[in-house]
Parts: sequence; structure tokens; C-alpha cells
Amino acid sequence: MMSPVPATPGAPAPFWRRASQWWLVQVKHVLPPTIFFFFGFNLILFTRWMTLQEYGIPFTNFFAATLLALLVGKAVLVVDNLRFMRRFDGAPLIQPILFKSAIYWLCVFVFRLAEFLVHFLRDGGALDDFPNFLVAQFSWPRFLAIQIWLMVLFLVYVTAHELNTLFGDGELPRLFLRWHSSEAKLTRRQRIRLLARLNRLTEANPVEVISEKGSPAHTELVGILRELAARPGENGNSRVEQANP
Repeated sequence: MMSPVPATPGAPAPFWRRASQWWLVQVKHVLPPTIFFFFGFNLILFTRWMTLQEYGIPFTNFFAATLLALLVGKAVLVVDNLRFMRRFDGAPLIQPILFKSAIYWLCVFVFRLAEFLVHFLRDGGALDDFPNFLVAQFSWPRFLAIQIWLMVLFLVYVTAHELNTLFGDGELPRLFLRWHSSEAKLTRRQRIRLLARLNRLTEANPVEVISEKGSPAHTELVGILRELAARPGENGNSRVEQANP
């Protein structure tokens, strides 16, 4: 009986597998902003519902909040694939946070206007009449109120995203959700300081210098890694505090 022919090591994966992997990557990228804005929008709607409930005015718009969250998630996915979004990578955090929040806000602004244009055309309106509709009949106060809340939510989301990128993907959720002081040697403050030192070290020195054994950069890197990998109960807090006054 003939043995099966082994697959060629350099052979490309089947198209369906590459397509499914690409789709999973896109879904993982869209899920965090979609979930965040889903809860954010529904929180805004809930507070608005409580205000109107006092006056006996019925109000519910759960479906619209869900669609808007999906719209924002799609906008974030599209914009993040643009090169200019990395323009301020490596700059002080305030710059990428404000820049990315503004770009996200402008994209959603355009997408929302495009959505109203589609509804306007579907209802029988002409394209030439849309500017007059925006001036005379469009509810700008409500539209801009939502945009203001969008900017606030974008600032919160982008700040959390940038901090997670700075500390390492998944590190921020670990610090907030899974970290226990009884199970780790380092306090939150000390761990963040070590990660900040590691970030400054990699920015100030090329890989060749850090990789050279005996160099100050290599010695500092090894010390930081040992502090991060230290088991609970081991001594070393004093060294961290001395290195980070």
C-alpha cells in the first residue's frame, strides 16, 4: 500500500482556509469597538429613557443603537487599514489618541450623513434636494448630540486601545480583570513602571545594541525581564523602586 504523499512545505494554503483566516482576523478586529459602543450607546439611550419616562414620553431605540454600534465597528475596521493612521505611532500618547479619535469621528460623521442620504433617496427625494433638506428639515441638534457622545466614547476607546498596545496586547485586561495582589510580586504601579522602562529601552536602542551581551542596554533588558518574570514572594521590590524613583 502506497503511503500518502506529504504536503510540500512551501505550498500555499487552500483558498478557503486563507479566506476563513482573513475573515476571523477581521471579526476579531471589529468585535472590541462594536461591543464597547454597543454598551456605550445603550447606556446613553437608557439615561435618555429615564429622563423621558418622568414626563410619560415613550422612548425605545435599542435596534438603532445596535446598528450604530455595528456602523462604528465597520468604520474602525476600514480606517485602521489606512497608512496615515500610524502617523503618530511612537509620539506622546495624547497625539495618537486625539488624532485617531478625530479621524474615527469624521468617518462616522460622513457614514451617518450617507445613511440619511440613502433613506432620503429611498423615500423619493432627489439628490439635488438633499442640501435643502439638510438645511430646512434635518434634525441637527439630535444629530450633533449623538456626535458629541461619539467623540467622548472614541476618546475613551482609543485611550484604552493605545494603553493596551503600549503595555502589550492583552496586558491591560489582565491588569484590570485578572490580576490579584496576593498572586504577584509586583504591584500594579511597579509593573506599569517596568513596562514603561521596557518601552523606553526599545525606543532608545536598536535591536543590535540590545542583543549585544555585556552592553548596558542588554543588562538593563535582562534585569527588567527578570523582574517581570519573578515569582510571588521573591524579593526585588526594592530594586524596582530604586530603578524607578
